[in-house]
Amino acid sequence: MASTSVTLTLPVLPLDEEVVLPGMVVPLDLSDAEVRAAVEAAQAAATSGKPRVLLVPRVDGTYAGTGVLGTVEQVGRLSDGDPGALIRGRGRIRIGAGTTGPGAALWVEGHTVEEHVPDPLPGAVAELVTEYKALATSWLKKRGAWQVVDRVQQIEGVSALADNSGYSPFLTVAQKVELLETADPVARLRLAVKALSDHLAEQDVADSIAKDVQDGVEKQQREFLLRRQLEAVRKELREINGEKDGEESDDYRARVEAADLPEKVREAALKEVDKLERSSDQSPEGSWIRTWLDTVLELPWNERTEDEYDILGARAVLDAEHAGLSDVKDRITEYLAVRKRRTERGMGVIGGRRGGAVLALVGPPGVGKTSLGESVAHAMGRKFVRVALGGVRDEAEIRGHRRTYVGALPGRIVRAIKEAGSMNPVVLLDEIDKVGSDFRGDPAAALLEVLDPAQNHTFRDHYLEVELDLSDVVFLATANVLEAIPEALADRMELVRLDGYTEDEKVVIARDHLLPRQLERAGLGADEVVLGEDALRKLAGEYTREAGVRTLERSLARLLRKVASQHELGQRELPFRIGADDLRGLIGRPHHVPESAQDPAERRTAVPGVATGLAVTGAGGDVLFVEASLSDPETGAAGLTLTGQLGDVMKESAQIALSFLRSHGAELELPVADLKDRGVHIHFPAGAVPKDGPSAGITMTTALASLLSGRQVRTDVAMTGEVSLTGRVLPIGGVKQKLLAAHRAGLTTVIIPKRNEADLDDVPAEVLEGLEVHPVTDVRQVLELALARTEAAFTTAA
Repeated sequence: MASTSVTLTLPVLPLDEEVVLPGMVVPLDLSDAEVRAAVEAAQAAATSGKPRVLLVPRVDGTYAGTGVLGTVEQVGRLSDGDPGALIRGRGRIRIGAGTTGPGAALWVEGHTVEEHVPDPLPGAVAELVTEYKALATSWLKKRGAWQVVDRVQQIEGVSALADNSGYSPFLTVAQKVELLETADPVARLRLAVKALSDHLAEQDVADSIAKDVQDGVEKQQREFLLRRQLEAVRKELREINGEKDGEESDDYRARVEAADLPEKVREAALKEVDKLERSSDQSPEGSWIRTWLDTVLELPWNERTEDEYDILGARAVLDAEHAGLSDVKDRITEYLAVRKRRTERGMGVIGGRRGGAVLALVGPPGVGKTSLGESVAHAMGRKFVRVALGGVRDEAEIRGHRRTYVGALPGRIVRAIKEAGSMNPVVLLDEIDKVGSDFRGDPAAALLEVLDPAQNHTFRDHYLEVELDLSDVVFLATANVLEAIPEALADRMELVRLDGYTEDEKVVIARDHLLPRQLERAGLGADEVVLGEDALRKLAGEYTREAGVRTLERSLARLLRKVASQHELGQRELPFRIGADDLRGLIGRPHHVPESAQDPAERRTAVPGVATGLAVTGAGGDVLFVEASLSDPETGAAGLTLTGQLGDVMKESAQIALSFLRSHGAELELPVADLKDRGVHIHFPAGAVPKDGPSAGITMTTALASLLSGRQVRTDVAMTGEVSLTGRVLPIGGVKQKLLAAHRAGLTTVIIPKRNEADLDDVPAEVLEGLEVHPVTDVRQVLELALARTEAAFTTAA
């Protein structure tokens, strides 16, 4: 049942930043003047019973609107010896107007607060009481206050239970003031439950964090202790095995810190060392990390060889080791000259890049592309390493494998740098046109960054995953066919063509390079077998016909083996001089007799309808014959027949040649009227070899004109050029290689398009001296030069 409000006059005892709730017993220090004045005033006013004071919270100088009636239970000394009073909170008081009273204290009138508690308690309130007791019990147990648990459990009143939370140290002053000013006991209990549950939740999180921190600290301490023990065990083992400290140590951290690494590489390596130290010895990741660290530590990050800037000496080295190839020698000389000047002016590194070079040596087999790489490295004073790309189909061969794969390795470029032992070697990418592609990727695409001078200073290998500076590397790429190199890749390289050697150059190469090497391999001394220049020239001209010198070297080896064998069998005495006349008896008859040296009746062009053309193959320039015939009008079918494995472009050239002769036959005085009823057959011998291209156009036109006119084509004439329907001779490619082939075949007259006349500057002077070159613009000029002026002894069948 509700009580009636009572008006009381009480001295005020202010509490700065503190709140006392009903039911609480608190000690107060009487040294404070306001506290002492309030207690003395209460004692003076008390006539019977215990002195009473009004405990009022004062926050930031402002008094709360509600206070607590307190009784002075005892006055005496506190534990520290200061005077004090023990005061018990009795009930809430609404503060009214000020009044007067004895003593120096502030007196006010107050009214007791009425509290309404239902009896019996509703279910929700009973559950709230149970919840508060459970939360309070849990909090007290965590603090170890077991003696207080029973007292809390014995509190029955809702108001007393709510006010009991005033002892909670985690409540803020604002929360306690709110509890004090809430008159409804149930609402006050809800506030206490919420505050207590929030505090317990925060405490759980804090405890969890503290536990994790403690566990982490303990783990680090344990790991540190174990690693120190491991180091001590390893030290003992090294002493037992007679090793010195630091000798091939497994301490990767010390090795990384001692190594001369770029800053970013050092950071990446130390991160991997951290992972290694955290992983167990049985973990497969530890093996991957060790392999990676070994690879990084073995790379020559800051090792560079000094270039030899003796330009004259470098050119002398190139001339001594290779005959001919002036284009390549000039380019390397230019490179060294520019490097020298940049170094002298302090411009060795511009924009983070150095002055590397990327050259593509394109030419037929056997002209010395691969061996030229060693000569370039020798001339520059650099290390040399060769990377064979023939048949490579996996992109990872260039960029490396990801480390997650079993057996992962860095790419061939990184391995080449590692093998060279310096960051500026000469790297020869051999047979770059033989690179393939399949489902594993395109290696040629992976080479785009490697061979781009604007990008390769930040090349990133998939295995290393750190930047590698390739800008100071001289890359030399070799290829037989330029068209087989992807256009984007070819665009990043500087093209240098090696079109083959003249006969004079082959003789020099054989005398100065091939013969000494083969004499050593055959176990013969230079004074035991001597080859005359006439023998070497016949070997180069009649026993071999190639752009390079590989077959010539095989012929020399075969010749010397025969001499060595005959000497061991007692059939020949040494020393022995081999002349041109001795070759047939030692290695048989010549395989390539020049057309000019054959009997006139045996030559390919001895009959009308056969013309000599020039072509370019993967092995260099070559001579190509074209044969034409007309079928009998009664037995043969009309139309054009083409044989010899011809491509579409060459088939179109044959159609153009036939159409031109049909439309201009009267002008050329050719009997073309019968072409409507007779079949025309054009054949290219060596039928097993595929052929394509437009440059045989004038050759087919000449062969058909020879057939129709009955006039033979001159045996000493070869030709090349594309033909149009109007009879114009259009330019073609590979002029230098074709003229070299004509010179090797013993031909003396060559017909080329007028617009290719500028290409004659690339042809060696000795070749031009042996050839009569006729630049033409029209097919009529070709026929005038190529067809013999006297008619053959027979004419075409009518």
